[in-house]
Amino acid sequence: MSQATSATGGASYAAAGVDIEAGDRAVELMKEWVRKTQRPEVLGGLGGFAGLFDASALKRYERPLLASATDGVGTKVDIARRMGVYDTIGHDLVAMVMDDIVVCGAEPLFMTDYICVGKVHPERVAGIVKGIAEGCVLAGCALVGGETAEHPGLLGPDDFDVAGAGTGVVEADRLLGADRIRTGDVVIAMASSGLHSNGYSLVRHVLFDRAGMALEQQVDELGRTLGEELLEPTKIYSLDCLALTRTTDVHAFSHITGGGLAANLARVIPDHLHATVDRSAWAPGAIFDLVGKAGQVERLELEKTLNMGVGMMAVVPADSVDVALATLADRGVDAWVAGEITERGDHTDGAALTGDYAS
Repeated sequence: MSQATSATGGASYAAAGVDIEAGDRAVELMKEWVRKTQRPEVLGGLGGFAGLFDASALKRYERPLLASATDGVGTKVDIARRMGVYDTIGHDLVAMVMDDIVVCGAEPLFMTDYICVGKVHPERVAGIVKGIAEGCVLAGCALVGGETAEHPGLLGPDDFDVAGAGTGVVEADRLLGADRIRTGDVVIAMASSGLHSNGYSLVRHVLFDRAGMALEQQVDELGRTLGEELLEPTKIYSLDCLALTRTTDVHAFSHITGGGLAANLARVIPDHLHATVDRSAWAPGAIFDLVGKAGQVERLELEKTLNMGVGMMAVVPADSVDVALATLADRGVDAWVAGEITERGDHTDGAALTGDYAS
């Protein structure tokens, strides 16, 4: 009798393509990694219907504001699938969610994930969760639960996608944002680890479809294979940003994701002010030049799609710059002064890039 057929010869869940036993094994494999993310406020273990977080920990706040965000990692999952590497894509997921939350000054508290697969391969699913758990540790949050869904017929056996949602907390009078920014403030850029998790539809089209490159191809400019470069995990800035809020009077952060540097920075600039960012303050990594040249992509198109070497920006008062840079340097974050805040005047937008990139 086939395992996919019931004793009566009727239909079964397994015959429809869903393997409950494989899902159970995946849960067992991932438990070890989830435990590594636990904070003292987390109650219970993996396997319940809901993750529990002791909200009495928020009593130390005068007026706690909860911040939440949800995101995925886009078509970067295709690179992970093609390379058969599943334990880094979770870092990207945590970064995309928790670095959005920390922008308002919130401390990341906990996160849940959603993994959708065409077929449950327990070791693959556990590898993805391992990466998410490692990312949560880097962000200082707990992974309190998640869902693994098997969608046969909608996804191929090796296809998958990931998404996540997170929650953080910030004291109301410490909330960061546009209303704190003043003329004369300075924009500090923090280096990205590469492409991060945005623009991969353009990158894949340019490098694979147009340039005919292969993931295993060694690229001298990159100093490694193309696949290794494209799978480089997104840098997680959450704890670095929180460190800045403790040592300096930070006015705002901007997470540089989809839409590029200028558009994301403009999101935290008040209507009467303008941020000018000088391209000559840094040289984007080799991958950005490779994408631009391989696809003959115009600079403005690159800049509105990719991060161009900057993953997070902080807006601080001019007298806080030295302390801010020292704080980031102590934490191993490559950072530099990239621009300034002025009156908007004739400018019609909140932020713009000027000059040419350093060589």
